[in-house]
Amino acid sequence: MTMKSDQSESAYQHGSQKKTGVLLINLGTPEAPTAQAVRPYLREFLSNRRIIEIPKWLWLPILHGIILNFRPKKSAEKYAQIWMPEGSPLKVHTERQTALLRETLHKQTVSPPIVEYAMSIGNPSIPAVMQQMCKQGCERILIIPLFPQYAASSTAAAMDSVFDVLHKMRNMPVIRTVKQYHDNPDYIAALAQNVREYWEQNGKPDKLIVSFHGVPRATLDKGDPYHCFCQKTGRLLAEALTLNADQYQVCFQSRFGRAEWLTPYTSDTLQQLGKDNIRRVDVVCPGFVSDCLETLEEIAIEAKNTFIGAGGQEFHYIPCLNERDDWIRALSEITRVNLQGWLVPEQPEKEAEQSRRLAVQMGAKE
Repeated sequence: MTMKSDQSESAYQHGSQKKTGVLLINLGTPEAPTAQAVRPYLREFLSNRRIIEIPKWLWLPILHGIILNFRPKKSAEKYAQIWMPEGSPLKVHTERQTALLRETLHKQTVSPPIVEYAMSIGNPSIPAVMQQMCKQGCERILIIPLFPQYAASSTAAAMDSVFDVLHKMRNMPVIRTVKQYHDNPDYIAALAQNVREYWEQNGKPDKLIVSFHGVPRATLDKGDPYHCFCQKTGRLLAEALTLNADQYQVCFQSRFGRAEWLTPYTSDTLQQLGKDNIRRVDVVCPGFVSDCLETLEEIAIEAKNTFIGAGGQEFHYIPCLNERDDWIRALSEITRVNLQGWLVPEQPEKEAEQSRRLAVQMGAKE
């Protein structure tokens, strides 16, 4: 069987310096807050077999006949409420995190890696960025999905795209992957300090809601560890903040469709707390390292309306880690630990030239 090779690969260069790369991967975002831009994004997102596990023969008519005809306009209106002057919040924060990580690693290492980012859905795409990194000489690439809690629908979906690229490459780079860091001490410490600083400026709530992106309950029954990882992150965060069991609640947001999802649901919990005359709640979303539609619109706007509408008096959304110094330090440490053995001085130019000449003498092309 003939391999489907990417014809844009560069010819192998004898004596070339081997470089190391770090690729951050986030979910993705539409290019603009318009129905026209949201439609192809939703089509790609909701066609992914990791995200929607319903059989294609059943799902695709629903997707193309109903969802893609009505949902893009509604989603675009939501994106418009949170869009930044520079673009989508998710993309803006991811770009900034990438630049800060690159700068930090350049200060910390003798042979700093090439650091880039890509999106599982949309642009910049994983294939395009990986091909670009290989053309820059990356023969080793560390993949870090920006999803602290592993889930098949997020981390595994990103890895699928990575390995699809490798499947089509003739000269494959060496790949390392980071599966999760839901209980990483530096990540937990950054989360806790973020909350502490917010409370120092705004006072404390009656209850802290720790909200994670939801997934269908069936994924847990099939062996997905996501639910357990979320619970552990919530527990470790509460311990770092010295909260007792009555002072916080782990919940799940972004329910879609009629099937049962992981519970308790964030919206239902907030509605009940409002009815119970709980005066103030704060919500933090540790599953997102960058603010995005799910935090800025679904939580900061919709969830607030739910709580206040049910009788609550005060609602606070605590922003994601975004570009916090302690988060960038945590991310750089996660990166350096997983780059062990790769961060070595690059081959000196003299040795590289000698290697090239020897190869030419043995018959290689100039």
